Amino acid sequence: MERLLLTIIIIIIIAGAGLSAVSSAAGLQYYLFYDRKNFTEAQRYCREKHKDLVTVDSMEVMKILNNTADLDMFYSNNSYRAWTGLYHLPNPWRWSLSDTSFYKPGETEFRQWASGQPDARYSDKTCTGMGPDGLWFNDDCNSRPYTVCADVRGSDVTFVLIKTFMTWPEAQSYCRAHHTDLPSVRNMAENQKVQAVVGLNLVWIGLFRDSWKWSDGSNSSFSFWKNGQPDYNNGNETCVAADFSQSGAWEEWPCDMERAFICYGPVVSNKVMMKVKFENKKNLNLTDPAVMEAMLKQLKQKLRAQGLDDNIKLSWRKQADGKVFHKEDKKTNKRRRKREEL
Repeated sequence: MERLLLTIIIIIIIAGAGLSAVSSAAGLQYYLFYDRKNFTEAQRYCREKHKDLVTVDSMEVMKILNNTADLDMFYSNNSYRAWTGLYHLPNPWRWSLSDTSFYKPGETEFRQWASGQPDARYSDKTCTGMGPDGLWFNDDCNSRPYTVCADVRGSDVTFVLIKTFMTWPEAQSYCRAHHTDLPSVRNMAENQKVQAVVGLNLVWIGLFRDSWKWSDGSNSSFSFWKNGQPDYNNGNETCVAADFSQSGAWEEWPCDMERAFICYGPVVSNKVMMKVKFENKKNLNLTDPAVMEAMLKQLKQKLRAQGLDDNIKLSWRKQADGKVFHKEDKKTNKRRRKREEL
């Protein structure tokens, strides 16, 4: 009977320090640390030890974090909160066209607001329009005026009136698909050029308020705010924590408050090589990929039965000659056993 010697690589997922959960599908690992830090300290720690404070970009991630959180581990029964990577920008207005090379110094800050605008009393008015007088106003992004699109060709910029009622996101998508983008108004001369095509209409331009940012620079628009949050009237609450007594719902807090915090990073793994002997009793074709895959599944089941978790991954390792399987050299093994006996 043919006796074979083979080598496999076992990759074992190792959980890091602190209570953690692993999302195998996304290849990310989340760490909830119960030691209290302010937002800046937590951000520094996550960047040094892992990747960054957590970016929550889906309900799936929220479920993982809720499953990770142990309410008994928080420092106070009255505060089940942990910092996420979301924070508030002090200057939230920015242009849809984000290419920095398009703007000269100071041009991203040009504004031509009408009197009393932007109206900060309404937190849902986060998009900008222009009237026939060339003055700007902030409005609900779901409003449906006409829009102006910009065509950018080098230093030459032209503007086109689109006589279709669209929300601001619809206008942005349309302009990006058919032109360059919604217009960025960099100076008074460009404001007058846009005004010239507006006529007697109200139109969208490219300025919008995007006051929330993720620590790692992600642009996820997913949100999980608690009722009544965010509170735009409280200017000193600029960092966001998840309240795990309320299913992880988000709320604003001053950044100098000390909270538990959540880091994330790639899944950490260790590779272990081991040699396995077996007899090919059924004379299987060991070069058949299906046979090799079936053998890996059987090995994985045996290792799981011995206590290894579901995150274990197995793969075959080729030797220097390009082969995985080798016949056992009985003479060599006999000599080795004799030396061991001596």
